[in-house]
Amino acid sequence: MKLGVSSYSLLGAMRKNEMDILGAIQWVADNGGAHIEIVPIDFSLVDNPELTDQIVAKAKEAGIEISNYAIGANFITETREQFEAEIERVKRHVDVVHRLGAKKMRHDIASRPIPDTTPAQFDRDFPSLVEACRAVADYASQFGITTSIENHGYFVQNSERVLRLVHVVDRANFRTTLDVGNFLCVDENPIAAVKKSLPHASMVHFKDFYIRPSYRNPGDGWFPSAHGTYLRGAIVGQGDIDMPEMVRVIKASGYDGYLSLEFEGKEECKWGIVTGLNNIKRLWAEA
Repeated sequence: MKLGVSSYSLLGAMRKNEMDILGAIQWVADNGGAHIEIVPIDFSLVDNPELTDQIVAKAKEAGIEISNYAIGANFITETREQFEAEIERVKRHVDVVHRLGAKKMRHDIASRPIPDTTPAQFDRDFPSLVEACRAVADYASQFGITTSIENHGYFVQNSERVLRLVHVVDRANFRTTLDVGNFLCVDENPIAAVKKSLPHASMVHFKDFYIRPSYRNPGDGWFPSAHGTYLRGAIVGQGDIDMPEMVRVIKASGYDGYLSLEFEGKEECKWGIVTGLNNIKRLWAEA
């Protein structure tokens, strides 16, 4: 097991100027992480090779791996020109992954408002999504990089939609970044969805949520699932997902890739991350 942290989890500390991305790498290493995922929010590496090289050097100095690189993207555009420009933009991020020396990259592919996330709309958009994912994966293959999509963003979040895309794209280096918590955003059972998705996972994200039914609005700090269930980020192991069973399922599957903690809770992020890491380690040992 290689357990690490997404730099996204430390966004709160970085926005408070407690650390920058280089400090985040050192913090993860100091707190037991074997790897870090680089998520370039509030900074860019596309036009900053100097910072990219500093990240590589810092990870080497800290003794941890750069496991993955994750960006947003949206291949639903108004014109063909915009569609092709978005593919080229994502390819430039593949170049960043290569410079980082990482072998995994997650890119988003589509976003639509919840009322427009229907099966019919997905079918209409599907050919373009396949074309874009193939183009990026084919470009990444020359560097030995595996690209992936995450169950993320309501539109391509249900496990059946994600797996359909993976199968039809049909590239050995195109898989899924499997977030164990995100299925709740489309009201799908996380344990069942993870069981289906594990054979196609290039990364596994551990995330937890508190869950409240649609008729019990808890107020500020919560957001609705696709069908109105209320969710709030939790420390991994303290939320309402059956995390002991989740860990058992993943361990029993034989998955031996990176495990990465994503923290979205309201608690102070550094404390929340350390607590979550300790919970995952304990549950893994007990599974």
